[in-house]
Amino acid sequence: MSPATKSPVYALVGNPNCGKSTLFNALTGLKQKVGNYPGVTVERKVGTAYTQHGHPLTLIDLPGTYSLAARSPDEAVTRDVLLGRRADTAMPDRIVCVVDATNLERNLYLVHQILDLGRPVILVLNMMDVAEQAGLRIHTSRLEHLLGIPVIACAAASGRGLIELKLALSRNDLPLSRHAWDIPAAIAPAVAELQASLQDQDGKPPLIARAEALLLLTDRDSVRVAGSTPLSARTRDILASWEQRWADAGTDWAAELVNARYDGIGRLTAEIVGADSAPAGPSTSDKIDSWVTHPVWGWLIFGSIMAAMFLSIFTLAGIPMGWIESLVSFVSGHVSSWIPPGDLHDLVIDGAIAGVEGVIIFLPQILILFLFIGLLESTGYMARAAFMMDRLMSRVGLNGRSFIPLLGSYACAIPGIMATRTIEQPKDRLVTILVAPFMSCSARLPVYLLLIAALVPTSEVPVGTKVGIMLLMYALGTFGAFGFAWFFKKTLLRGAPPLMIMELPPYRLPRVRDVALQMLERAGIFVKRAGTVILGLSIVLWFLATYPKSPEGTPQQKALAHSFAGRAGHVIEPVIAPLGFDWRIGIGLINSFAAREVFNSAMSVIFAVEDAGDEEATRLHLRDALRAAERPDGTKLFTPLICLNLMVFYVFAMQCISTIAVVKRETNSWKWPLFQLGYMTGFAWLLCLVVYQVGHALGY
Repeated sequence: MSPATKSPVYALVGNPNCGKSTLFNALTGLKQKVGNYPGVTVERKVGTAYTQHGHPLTLIDLPGTYSLAARSPDEAVTRDVLLGRRADTAMPDRIVCVVDATNLERNLYLVHQILDLGRPVILVLNMMDVAEQAGLRIHTSRLEHLLGIPVIACAAASGRGLIELKLALSRNDLPLSRHAWDIPAAIAPAVAELQASLQDQDGKPPLIARAEALLLLTDRDSVRVAGSTPLSARTRDILASWEQRWADAGTDWAAELVNARYDGIGRLTAEIVGADSAPAGPSTSDKIDSWVTHPVWGWLIFGSIMAAMFLSIFTLAGIPMGWIESLVSFVSGHVSSWIPPGDLHDLVIDGAIAGVEGVIIFLPQILILFLFIGLLESTGYMARAAFMMDRLMSRVGLNGRSFIPLLGSYACAIPGIMATRTIEQPKDRLVTILVAPFMSCSARLPVYLLLIAALVPTSEVPVGTKVGIMLLMYALGTFGAFGFAWFFKKTLLRGAPPLMIMELPPYRLPRVRDVALQMLERAGIFVKRAGTVILGLSIVLWFLATYPKSPEGTPQQKALAHSFAGRAGHVIEPVIAPLGFDWRIGIGLINSFAAREVFNSAMSVIFAVEDAGDEEATRLHLRDALRAAERPDGTKLFTPLICLNLMVFYVFAMQCISTIAVVKRETNSWKWPLFQLGYMTGFAWLLCLVVYQVGHALGY
């Protein structure tokens, strides 16, 4: 493809909470790919958008940042992509800067830095509807004239301004951005000398060299600014010489540069922003916050939201779960009629279909979980929850910023651990990583639901009892995370709790399309896992549970005990027997290291093999099979005490290889993931030992 016909690449940049992701979704729809940047765990979103004339273009949604002076890994990715430092991502041809129109002065700081790059830039004033409701008048034409770049008034959530933006994206004559402020006279010579050295010694293009020179002087940590591209000795010497000269003169050069930018921004906003009238009393967000962040009512609201989420999981998901169960039964019946009895028949029916059914039947509950999390994020409540939790987090040595990754870990520990990139203090970030897997993720949800169904088998029991047990498991994990965070901050990773400075975005009505896209994305990941990893493990487990074959007529219990899986279960049985678990549960524990929800498919395969001789029994639901399972002495295997103890084990044990791998990548060492595996699993064993032995002594 020639340069003339090549699809342009736009980078989408902006502050957190400016509506950048909403705009990205509005422009790209389902035409987006989500992954990670090679070498880091920062999320990478690339989508295809179309101009108003139907021409395709590539849009990269870069992580939100307040400044190019990056202080966290995700902000560093944004800086490095814009400066052309990443070999895996070409420097974008053009840049779309998204700003919150209700808070222009703060948002324009990043825009100022982007303009220094001298690249074609489009400025999008998002949330114009909110700004107008607040009585703000922004003269976009005047702003466009002053900056010399296209300025689009937009409200991405409602679609306002999208046509004008698409027309701007299709322009081939976008002007190059220009320097929009005056560098202080005392610092200008240093910028010029550093720029020349970065060009000559480090091989930087002129405008990139100037932007990097300004970043080196804005952020006192030159190693952090340089990132993975170390500065030449000459550039380091020039920087050190100027820093020493200013230190001798008592000049705070970094503050002067920042103040100079804000002075320019202040003059700019004074010209373009007016107000129709002064705000009459507190805003709507302030009125809501007076309840949501209240020391008493705030906690009641938070608890009510969590209870509503779990109640929905048990009630609303029942109908689609029935549909899935009927569909699987229909498919299983037809496949069974096509394949004659034998090993292949058992492999497909009892291995593949039964194993995957044991997991995908819980897809509706997981979708409801992600629906609630998406709504909490899109409405702005998630930030309030973090602010409110700061009071509690400070008592364990952390702050509310750590609670955002922990809250995200309710969905999955992997993105929760990745979200710790926003925590600036290395020790606080490491503590948060070490305790994040305690939060009950969606992978535990199928296990909890299965065991609660076996624990509370009768339909006469109120649904509130089941919700209460589920809340207890989530509470145990949460308090476990806080307890170990306190312990680590007092011992291994001692340090004072940092102050939390966090922006509380205004409350907004959730955008259904964005929440739906997030749900579909997460559901796709779950189904892909069920269709690949869990399917493969189910087949492997069926093989291990079937071979070597016992002589014809051998009872199923003995045949299973004689198999490879039975032997593996017997090997670890002495370790788990004090917890009340037998070798069959041991097989599930071993397999669930791949993913916790594999426990369900493992149980499906194991008990389908046991009941294979009875056609009616093979059609029983897994929950019924657990209720009927017995030990060799005829006593029930899955008693209420065993079900409860298994849930406690899954609350505290590290049962996820993917999480271990992500922790290794985040900490760049095997030391911490191995430590995490050891302390979490060891604590789970000790706690379950106490629960079982005490419960058994009391006669349960």
